[in-house]
Order: sequence, then structure tokens, then C-alpha cells
Amino acid sequence: MNIIDRIALALTVIGGVNWGLVGIFRFDLVAWLCGGQTAVLARIIYTLVGISALWCLALLFRDWDDEPVVANSH
Repeated sequence: MNIIDRIALALTVIGGVNWGLVGIFRFDLVAWLCGGQTAVLARIIYTLVGISALWCLALLFRDWDDEPVVANSH
């Protein structure tokens, strides 16, 4: 798993937690932190989470057996 995969996965988890808060408590953490849903920073975060979710779709279909194993250099 490369760094982009990890960032995308982290952002997708953040988005999932945010949607969980919206669903259970009607509390949008991203909007609260950024000053509302229409704030530029909130829209950037929402966009990055959406792009990350699309990126993570590829993780579902990746053939993990073909990834090279890196030997420990110690």
C-alpha cells in the first residue's frame, strides 16, 4: 500500500466518521470546524474526501498478490 493509498483511506475514514455523526447526531463536524458547509475549506475537504472514496474503489479491485515485497535492509 503506497502513501497515496494511505492518505485516500484516511480521508475516506474521516468522511465516514463525519457521515456517521450526521446520521446519528445531525452534527456535521467538518462544517462545524470550517465555519459552515459552504465555507471554502469545508468544500475543499468534502471534495478531497469524495476523490479519496473514488480512489479507494480501486483498492477493492487491486491484485495484492502482485505487489512486490520489500526486504528489510537491516
